[in-house]
Amino acid sequence: MFRLSGITKTYGQGEARFEALRGIDLEIPRGQFVAVMGPSGSGKSTLMNILGCLDTPTTGEYVFDGQHVERFDSIQRSLLRRHHHGFIFQGFNLLARTSALENVELPLLYRGMPRKERDALAAEALAAVGLEGKLRNTPSELSGGQQQRVAIARAIVTNPLVLFADEPTGNLDTQTSDDVMALITRLNTERGITVLMVTHETDIAAHAQRVVRVKDGRIDADSLPPGGA
Repeated sequence: MFRLSGITKTYGQGEARFEALRGIDLEIPRGQFVAVMGPSGSGKSTLMNILGCLDTPTTGEYVFDGQHVERFDSIQRSLLRRHHHGFIFQGFNLLARTSALENVELPLLYRGMPRKERDALAAEALAAVGLEGKLRNTPSELSGGQQQRVAIARAIVTNPLVLFADEPTGNLDTQTSDDVMALITRLNTERGITVLMVTHETDIAAHAQRVVRVKDGRIDADSLPPGGA
């Protein structure tokens, strides 16, 4: 599904020039669950942003599902994100005064889908994450784990090919983190959604089928996690 060849990313010029990525070669097949790890400043977030079409490479080839994404303009990248990508963030990014159902509907609203159809799909997504009884609750009426489940429902309501998770358990306690990771793993195994997750926690990375470690803008290791699948 993903193929990166010689990907570099440079920010700034002159003395302010910084090479965030220094020649990344990476292939990720459809349906795989991959954790990306690395210290701060290693380039892991830049790599994920490029894979998620939130940023563009300076040089190199990025092929997604047969399409050369490095040739896309901003509108084409936006359409790719809208139709094929789902995103989960550490901070949940929910609208505070909006119900769980309405938060999940947002990606469908951007597609111009009629209200009745949006309601049905959003309710189905919330049921899939175990929140069928919380449709009308606002984020302030939900626990941290429930808020992250709403965020996951929002990410999967469009039936994406890929789920990008950026530190999805960073604001959660241990038990809630385990519950969220069990849910993400189930979405991967039962729905075949490709999962790309950034994490700095080894126990969270152990849920993945594969761990890619990034250091100084290069892939430092690519292997199965300790105790992983």
